[in-house]
Amino acid sequence: MKEPSAIHATFVMERKYKAAPEKVFAAFADPAKKRRWFVESGGHELIEQYQMDFRVGGQERACFRFKEGTPVAGLICVTEGRYQDIVPDRRIVEASTMTIGGRRISASQVTIDLLPDEGGTELILTHQGAFFEGADGPQMREGGWRKLIDRLEGELEA
Repeated sequence: MKEPSAIHATFVMERKYKAAPEKVFAAFADPAKKRRWFVESGGHELIEQYQMDFRVGGQERACFRFKEGTPVAGLICVTEGRYQDIVPDRRIVEASTMTIGGRRISASQVTIDLLPDEGGTELILTHQGAFFEGADGPQMREGGWRKLIDRLEGELEA
């Protein structure tokens, strides 16, 4: 039997923040805030203007080059998404694709649920993905999201 050309995987992460749901939602909704924690990191540099139109049907796009010392150093990565559903201070659903070095590696849907929780917020992130032809795979994507939600905590504390 041949290996499938796409690996499908779902993972769920839960994280509690001391910030109110409105503040956590704003970290996803405000382009300047999201750029700081979601796009800007030590592992890559933006090579195009980050774009974000935060509304149902709106698009998000980031294009960056991986820096030396990363597994894909020098390659260009493009992430493009479209917001499927937004409930202020409660839920965000985005469908997106990722391309590295000109090769589409995945298509995903991410749901962010924000629940009030004893003076803060419980964030529940559900990632449903299809990873193509031996691409980065579910484990690497989950690791990437773990780093991102750690960075989100820094944004909320700032």
